[in-house]
Amino acid sequence: MSDIDVFAAMGIAGFGKATQKKELDPARFDKNKRQEGPQAPARQAAGPAAGPSSLSMPNKAPASQDDDSDDEEEQGPAPPPNPNMEEEDGLEEPEYDPSEDEDDDLPQFPITHEITLKDHTKVVSALALDPSGARIISGSYDYDSKLWDFGGMDMRCKPFKSWEPAGTYYVNDLKFSNDGSKFLCISGTTQAKIFDRDGEEEATFVKGDPYIRDMKNTSGHVGELTSCAWHPKDPKLFITSSADSTIRIWDVENKRKQKTVIVVKSKERGARTKVTACNYSPDGNLIGGACLDGALHMWQTNSNFVRPNMSIENAHVKGTETGSVVFSVDRQTVLTRGGDDTVKLWDLRSFKKPLAVHSGLTTLYPSTNAAFSPDDKYVITGAGATAKGGQGRLVILQKDGLEEVKSLAVEATPVKVAWHSKINQIVTGLSNGQIVVLYSPVTSLNGAKLLLSKGPPRKVTIEDVSDALTAPTILTPHALPMFRDLDPGRGTKRKREKERMDPKKSRRPELPVTGPGKGGRVGASATQHVVQNLVRDTTRDVDPREALLKYADDKDPQWTKGKKARVASTCRDSFLCGAVWMLFTDVAVDSETLFCSLEDEPASARVCGRRRDRGEGGVGCGEYVPCSTRREWAGGGKGVAGDYVDGPSAGDLNLKFCEL
Repeated sequence: MSDIDVFAAMGIAGFGKATQKKELDPARFDKNKRQEGPQAPARQAAGPAAGPSSLSMPNKAPASQDDDSDDEEEQGPAPPPNPNMEEEDGLEEPEYDPSEDEDDDLPQFPITHEITLKDHTKVVSALALDPSGARIISGSYDYDSKLWDFGGMDMRCKPFKSWEPAGTYYVNDLKFSNDGSKFLCISGTTQAKIFDRDGEEEATFVKGDPYIRDMKNTSGHVGELTSCAWHPKDPKLFITSSADSTIRIWDVENKRKQKTVIVVKSKERGARTKVTACNYSPDGNLIGGACLDGALHMWQTNSNFVRPNMSIENAHVKGTETGSVVFSVDRQTVLTRGGDDTVKLWDLRSFKKPLAVHSGLTTLYPSTNAAFSPDDKYVITGAGATAKGGQGRLVILQKDGLEEVKSLAVEATPVKVAWHSKINQIVTGLSNGQIVVLYSPVTSLNGAKLLLSKGPPRKVTIEDVSDALTAPTILTPHALPMFRDLDPGRGTKRKREKERMDPKKSRRPELPVTGPGKGGRVGASATQHVVQNLVRDTTRDVDPREALLKYADDKDPQWTKGKKARVASTCRDSFLCGAVWMLFTDVAVDSETLFCSLEDEPASARVCGRRRDRGEGGVGCGEYVPCSTRREWAGGGKGVAGDYVDGPSAGDLNLKFCEL
């Protein structure tokens, strides 16, 4: 008795909560089913391209014919079978496997259904899938690179990121790293860039000095980049090819200089040629490069790279750009897609002439490539439309002999193709900017099939917009009383209308000012500025003495209390008559003595002046001129400081004080 029977006898049907398995509706796949058009005659393939392989059952049609002939000859019932007859003949009847019938019904290639990714506006010149098959990175002649995620897309099939990695330069090549954490971007510039899987730039490598003739002495490329490839085993190494006739090996951690330079020398005049494509072998021991002069070179990675280890000068027509160099999994053959409308297969053990050639594949773009199938039995490539407005072809060739097996008509010219081994889906970039993903609902895994499990996108309604604008309701049953809403749900409209009238809560912008400005909101015009500057500021022309003395009133002199008491004491204790007291200088007075005007008020301050006329009237009579150099007291007798002058007696005059 098995464990399942024991659990069933004990009443245990399973562990945990059983979840209902979500089943896909087969009708959804019918919407994306590809409409087969007229096909070119092709030889039947030997076996399926992908999916589990199994032994096919014996052909039943001939057996049925033999049975019919036996029935005509037999008279009466058939004799019972002899159980020992199989043992005597030494033959055993094979057991019937129901999965074999299912394998016979499997499609040969994942091309029965398709989805289209539309976002580019020009030809898709670069295309790559990450190792898991979950994301696609594409580049185009519209200068954009776009990231597509099968798990995050809906039926609208829009990329989650689009940007220009190199400004207004074409994107020539894109390659994901072996771990899928980053990808390499090659554009029409001289600098390679590395981005993470989300499209954020991580590194930009240096460009070389264009004025150095020897390419071995430059730190980077000095010509347009054309292709790139990651090392299959070392995640820190990658190679780039350029129009400066070099292939450079880079280290991810060193952006300032390449690790090794491979200078490609041409036998043509000038000794330079454009390297159009490069790649690593699966084991990383070989580097292949195709050039514009038609040559195909191979270098061993453990060599000094002075000259190629293997070379073919006329691999393709001179002057045509070879779009791709691909190594097979068996490490013995190399596939090249030339710009001379051919696909050629080369044997590394006999690197003299191609093993097979397939011609007639119209090449309209230099980046047209070819790729092997996951089982390494087929080759897929694109062919351009022969007439204007015609359809392109996606051609599947058998590896042995490069004979055409399948030809699919597509809307535009296929440029970039990729056949992913994990999801078993074919992705191709077209010249009209579209990306077509071919798959099979039976043999393909995830990828484009994830879009169908999500269903059609829901249309956006007015309610969705209004819900997004209104603030969501937050329920906080344990909130403090000061933050608690005591009346939730009641009077919301009236409260909202009341808050609408409050300019602060509603965040109403300031209304335009009518009439004269205020608060600095209305700036002065140019005319106002000119008018304000017409009146000249005359502060420098004002006499500071006059400006201060205008505040010295007789009723309220601008003196401090301490100074006022000191002056009163001086006037009471000193008998200064006819003397001059110099307040601010020790210089003796000249013949024209300075006097202060005399009045009856003892505490009055008077303007200091120079007495011009000392005639009749005595002191205090005559004309006084304002004096700003000396301040003197007039009187008879001995003063505190200064000289004696003639004047009235101290008893007849009251001492007067002069102050600024």
